[in-house]
Amino acid sequence: MKRLLIVAHAPSPNTKRMLDAVMRGATSEDISGVDALALSPFDTGPDDVKAAGALILGTTENLGYMSGALKDFFDRCYYPCLEETQGLAYALYIRAGQDGTGTRRAVESITTGLRWRAVQEPLICRGQWNDTFLEQCEELGQAMAAGLEAGIF
Repeated sequence: MKRLLIVAHAPSPNTKRMLDAVMRGATSEDISGVDALALSPFDTGPDDVKAAGALILGTTENLGYMSGALKDFFDRCYYPCLEETQGLAYALYIRAGQDGTGTRRAVESITTGLRWRAVQEPLICRGQWNDTFLEQCEELGQAMAAGLEAGIF
């Protein structure tokens, strides 16, 4: 069974709904052979990343940067994962009150250093809350699980 690890900071009811939508997509009945696991960045360690076949990162935009929780995850996992997770497929979603570009740039800087590979453009849910964010998050989860199941990454 391949593991899809979702590391997401969900501090509000709406970001929790986004995480739930990602999980709904990742655990779609159309997908078999993939075990999706969602963890808080604070509860995720290097061994979780090393056991994953692909990863979805979720964060809020905080003052033009990623959440402190996701930064903490990277701080604890960077060196233990550096040599063992090169080429790891990942996708990113951001709940951005503004434009999300600083957040995207910060995450991509770290993932580039880890030599992980983005398998799709980041999903940036900008501005005021919109329920279409949930559909987009569900599609992201399903696409990542389907790609992992099919051996695309």
